[in-house]
This record gives sequence, C-alpha cells and structure tokens, in this order.
Amino acid sequence: MTDVPFSCPCGEVKGTLYGAAPTSGNHVRCCCSACRAAVLYTTGVDLEDHGVELYQTTPDKISFQHGQDKLAVFFSPKKLLRFRVSCCGAPLFTMLPTPKFALTGVMTNLLADKTAIGPVAMEAFIPQPDGSSKHSSVMRLYGGTMWRALVARVTGRWKQTPFFDVDTGRPVAEVYIPTAEERARLPL
Repeated sequence: MTDVPFSCPCGEVKGTLYGAAPTSGNHVRCCCSACRAAVLYTTGVDLEDHGVELYQTTPDKISFQHGQDKLAVFFSPKKLLRFRVSCCGAPLFTMLPTPKFALTGVMTNLLADKTAIGPVAMEAFIPQPDGSSKHSSVMRLYGGTMWRALVARVTGRWKQTPFFDVDTGRPVAEVYIPTAEERARLPL
C-alpha cells in the first residue's frame, strides 16, 4: 500500500490518499450520465462515453495538507454529493450525502501517481448498442464497497472524515443545488 499525493489542477488544494492499492479500494470507470454531467458542469468538458475514473475508498483514507477551505459541494441528480474546489472548479470527490455510509470516490486524474491503485478493475453503466447499459465485475464493485463501509461503520472510522461534521452530519461546505436552467444546459 502506498500513500499518494493529490492536488487540484491549479495546486491550491493538496492532500494525500493513504494506503492506496488495488486491494484496498475499487478503481472504477463510471459511464453514468450523472458522473458525466458532474464533470461537464464543473469543467465544461464532456467525456462522452469514455467515463469518469474513480478510486472508491473510505473517507478516513484522505487528508488535506492545504486548501481544505476551498472545498465546495453540489448535489447531483443521483442524490450524490460532488465535492469540487472553488479555486479552479475541478471535481475532486463523490460520496453519499451521509457520513455514516463511508464511501468516497476520488477522481483519479488528480492523483500524482495512478499506478498505486492499479488499472481499472470494473466498469459501471457501460453503454450498449441498444441504449441500455451494463456493469463489469459487479460483485467486486458492490462487495468491496459494502465491506469497506461496514468495517468503517463498526470500527468507528466513518467518523474520521474531512468532508462532514460528524456531530451534525452536515458537509463541511454548504451544499449547492444546481438550478433547473443549469441542468438543462447539460446535453446529457
């Protein structure tokens, strides 16, 4: 397992992903419309069917060395919190709107070295020619996620999060809900 630095593109926000390894998280490529829309909303770049790469782990594996006060968060249509930075707008993390289910998806393009997390091991919402979607390695994806969240819950590690005030259950930044007009401008 390796500790991997991460930063936003402008360098105002810097931190560390601790204990990164293919066995301690899920390296996922997600092609769902919500992940694509979140990247398009924050960066203006449409990833089309290429998907968004995330490393799913628990929040206690993340710390900030600089710029945590620059975190901003918005609520996506799939009921996920999407953390980005206010300095350059880059998306950083995805998670459920409660700290009690310890799951954090780290945008892998911000990691200083992606080799520690291994290659993409599973894919979600892969577009099919008939318009449907499918997943690969579903048992590993959901099993690993559920197991890590359960262990974090039982051990109390879920409380070690830089993203929530665990006493109130609220995110550390005010949650913004994109307007209907903003959502309508996204071609997804």
